[in-house]
Amino acid sequence: MLTLEPALRPRSSRGQFAIALAGGGPLGAFYELGALHAIQEAIIGRNLTDFDMYVGVSSGSLLAASLANGFDTTRMGAVLIEGESALVPFSPRVLLQPAVGTYLRRVSRLPGALLNGAKQWADEPVRGVWPAALGVLSTLIPLAILDNGPLEEYLRTLFATAHHTDDFRRLRAPLRVIATDLDTGRSVVFGDARHARVAISRAVIASAALPGLYAPVEIGGRHYVDGALVRTMYASLALEAGCDFVICVNPLVPFDASRGRPRRRLAEEGLDMLLGQTFRTLIHSRMQVGMASFRKRFPQADTVLFEPDATDETMFFTNVFRYSGRHALAEHAYQRTRRDLRTQANAFTALLHRHGLDLDRRCLQDRQRTFSSAFLERTARARATMRHLTEALSRLERVLAHRRHRR
Repeated sequence: MLTLEPALRPRSSRGQFAIALAGGGPLGAFYELGALHAIQEAIIGRNLTDFDMYVGVSSGSLLAASLANGFDTTRMGAVLIEGESALVPFSPRVLLQPAVGTYLRRVSRLPGALLNGAKQWADEPVRGVWPAALGVLSTLIPLAILDNGPLEEYLRTLFATAHHTDDFRRLRAPLRVIATDLDTGRSVVFGDARHARVAISRAVIASAALPGLYAPVEIGGRHYVDGALVRTMYASLALEAGCDFVICVNPLVPFDASRGRPRRRLAEEGLDMLLGQTFRTLIHSRMQVGMASFRKRFPQADTVLFEPDATDETMFFTNVFRYSGRHALAEHAYQRTRRDLRTQANAFTALLHRHGLDLDRRCLQDRQRTFSSAFLERTARARATMRHLTEALSRLERVLAHRRHRR
């Protein structure tokens, strides 16, 4: 679904461009990558890596940080989706490694927990059985299921490669990564003047530390968790900075089961679906309130929001732990975004023209194009370049050999 919010009072001169990416877990990131790839192909005049500001929350912070670092959607797709990268190979284990250290630390508390439980039961032998048992259980439950350390190490290595950086202060354009301070419940913006010294890789895993799934991340003596707990979309940071064309992507929307055929009853789908729908509804309603205020607060800015449809079963019922479905989800997002761009091509083109950009309708009308097309084209270009280079070297070698022979 594509929502266009044209400026009430457009600027006469071109302003600055920004990208704001919401959270959505690992598969939310794959959805955003597919959508961003479609957007990149469709816009003529500006590459997504050449925008003026990037804002990311939770899993969206990983993509925002990559774009700010010069990794376009083709390169990110090669690494995260296609698994083809000679730079820094990516493995699913980076995201899905069990938090063994957390488990072991909790198990080490077992003797003390049992002793405290026994004392509580001894004080109230009859009524204290269940409170004692629950007390022991709560002490032993791990803080996280998965370890976010491998992701931090991977990002640190990736951003340390040539022409990239793990330092907010050395980026070409500002990057803002939002996390939640666990002890205060307030949002913290990494990359701003107060938090620019924090490594980008560290800020990203803090922003993506969904409680229960990943452990809180300690930075400067404080603990941080998922930035989406307070708000899922922080496009206002870009608007407040003066950007007047902001592209937003949000992968999580509540599912409307009443419009499906056949109709599904989410209460019968399981606890994960119940919790997922609850979480999506909470964060989406807050995002809608914020987006609705932008036209009044920032009348000079054009905002564009890309989201899944409310009836998108693929996005809602995909298992968040099924990493093998990343390619199908990215392709799904890519094709849905292209469909939305075709449907609103005239309105979107008019908006782009105000900023000196255009819409590549020919690319959008190519129904044979897939998410992988760009990677195939890049491979073909690389092979052609290598062939030309080989031929040039062969000619040079023949010339040098001929000159040596003449001497």
